[in-house]
Amino acid sequence: MADEVKDEKAAKAASAKKVKKGGKKEDVRKAGFAANVEEGLEVKAARLKLRYRKEVVPALMKELGLKNPHQVPRLEKVVVNMGREALSNNKILESAVDQLASITGQKPVVTRSRKAIANFKLRENQAIGAAVTLRNDRMYEFMDRLVNVALPRVRDFKGVSNKAFDGRGNYTLGVREQIIFPEINIDAIEKVKGMNITFVTTAHNDEHGMALLKHLGMPFRQ
Repeated sequence: MADEVKDEKAAKAASAKKVKKGGKKEDVRKAGFAANVEEGLEVKAARLKLRYRKEVVPALMKELGLKNPHQVPRLEKVVVNMGREALSNNKILESAVDQLASITGQKPVVTRSRKAIANFKLRENQAIGAAVTLRNDRMYEFMDRLVNVALPRVRDFKGVSNKAFDGRGNYTLGVREQIIFPEINIDAIEKVKGMNITFVTTAHNDEHGMALLKHLGMPFRQ
């Protein structure tokens, strides 16, 4: 009888240990980033993000006369959008969505019209384009590829305009051809399309915004 009680207690202890272990595994799986750390996987931040923290922040503090690192302007998000030509051809919209996904590494959102405009043959809630909002590491990785790989492939490139700021430190860049990105297969595209890329910063004015983008590698025209 005593042996049976001992065996029962041992079985309960083993099952409780199993449940506890399983719960720990579940917590690790939910943790995401922490799970990688616990499993010994190396997690690296974007190259441009590391450069911003180590080099750009001290340089901007000195250049702009700031005393607190939290006052230094930073990149908040990057918005990439294509559109306009989708009104007459739905295939163009489908290809724009696929190409934006390839370029940015994130699934785009299809943008729709808010109201009907008869002169433009536009119906309410009609799909007219695609847009992607990038943040954190994806934002820095996209800007790194844009500045160092895509823009140098532009024909007769002499730098980007420094007059495209909105007065609040945000900058919009127009790209005429999506084929400057190496992710796009030139043989597979039906039509050459352009896109708008907006860099949203925390800068309070255009001077600070321009200084930030310059230090991040944006090749402004002299």
